[in-house]
Amino acid sequence: MLTKKGKYGLKALVDLARLGPGETAFINDIALRNNIPKKFLDTILLELRNAGVLRSKKGPGGGYSLSRPASEIRIGHVIRTLDGPLAPIRCASRTAYEACDDCSDPERCQVRRSMTEVRDAIAEILDNMSLEQFVSGGADLEGPEREDLRTSHTA
Repeated sequence: MLTKKGKYGLKALVDLARLGPGETAFINDIALRNNIPKKFLDTILLELRNAGVLRSKKGPGGGYSLSRPASEIRIGHVIRTLDGPLAPIRCASRTAYEACDDCSDPERCQVRRSMTEVRDAIAEILDNMSLEQFVSGGADLEGPEREDLRTSHTA
């Protein structure tokens, strides 16, 4: 589940993606426009800057901006930066795997196998969705690999 931190980070990135070339925005303005607590946003934007998603400039004409074009920023990377692994449970994570205390055979565990499929489906979408697509209404869900995702949820 996306946390408030992840949600606020995405809202701030959408705000910044809508700026014109060379424009920057101050934290106060982003917070006001998106109804995000400023102190919380300070922490979020700092993490995104440290992850290379944003750049900041102090002083007159300063503020935050995207570090590269919105078409090159992946939503999966942003969410992992702010919220950690995409897997719904730790034992299904690729980057933060932890065995369950109550599981004697992780390889045969049906819960883990199913949640690994969920993780893979989430990652497939979010790792292929750019901030540009996110701002314009989502990824293009066309093509054979996407068709499988759509039909499996409507059946």
